[in-house]
Amino acid sequence: MAECCEGGTRLIYSCAGSADVGEIADRVTRRLRDEGYSRMTCLAGIGAGLSGFVQSAVGADENITIDGCPIACARKSLERIGVKPTSYILTDFGLKKHETPITDEIIEEVFEKIKKNSGFSATTQRTTASGCCGT
Repeated sequence: MAECCEGGTRLIYSCAGSADVGEIADRVTRRLRDEGYSRMTCLAGIGAGLSGFVQSAVGADENITIDGCPIACARKSLERIGVKPTSYILTDFGLKKHETPITDEIIEEVFEKIKKNSGFSATTQRTTASGCCGT
């Protein structure tokens, strides 16, 4: 548990808003998690102020947010607890809110852009919730 709360991790948070770009953000985030680039954790836990989630975010080496649109709910949720994440906003990649079809091709394109822009490499990040400050 201390390892998670005190650093050594890259945590990623996703918008999961009701718009198409929110769903794409969520699916890209899950893919980054599934392929070992980061450990996904719960944005709602941050918003609710749950101490385990907040401690994990504060203690992480890197926090990343993927938001669907410029409202940037995920980024702002972390900033509210004093964490400045690396932020990706899908409309900055040319996606249009309420106009973007949710396809495997678009998810792949966004996934590759974020990997390229971030310099991500696969890690041995834990992807399960057990033992990590409530995440």
